[in-house]
Amino acid sequence: MDIFETIENRRSIRKYRDTPVEHDKIVRVLEAARLAPSWKNYQCWRFLVLTDPDRRALLFDAFHDKNPGKRAIGSAPVIIVVCADPAESGVENGIEYYIADTAIAFEHLCLAAQGLGLGTCWMGWYDEVYLKNVLSLPDHIRIVGITPLGYPDQAPKQRPRKLFNEIVFFNEWSNESR
Repeated sequence: MDIFETIENRRSIRKYRDTPVEHDKIVRVLEAARLAPSWKNYQCWRFLVLTDPDRRALLFDAFHDKNPGKRAIGSAPVIIVVCADPAESGVENGIEYYIADTAIAFEHLCLAAQGLGLGTCWMGWYDEVYLKNVLSLPDHIRIVGITPLGYPDQAPKQRPRKLFNEIVFFNEWSNESR
């Protein structure tokens, strides 16, 4: 699958088969994340990989019952907690780059997973304090997102996207420049 097919076919998966994910595939998606670009090449991201069912179960109570991804926490054979060390990044123009850097690495992970036939779902809306406590994360580490990882047990359709001419401007910011 080429990169454009991978991007076009990636979906947020919230239901997984109980098939274990091979260790080498987990390593490959994490290697893809490791290779992401970052602000001043500081590489502030960290990944906590949970394969033990008891460790994965610790996450369940951190998600609101109305979070549509909550069931994925219970069905995926692997959960990856995507973290960052803000001290290993910087702030420029009011932008905290640890978030952007880690988001890029997270997306590399998601695209690599798609390329390997695995599903992911970028999850937010969690209780970070609770998660940091039950996972014994250091105080200075931030959780940027969480993803289940596994073989999809669903094939959702692509959600609507804005039209190209709604988001792209050439040479100047105006509706007439399209």
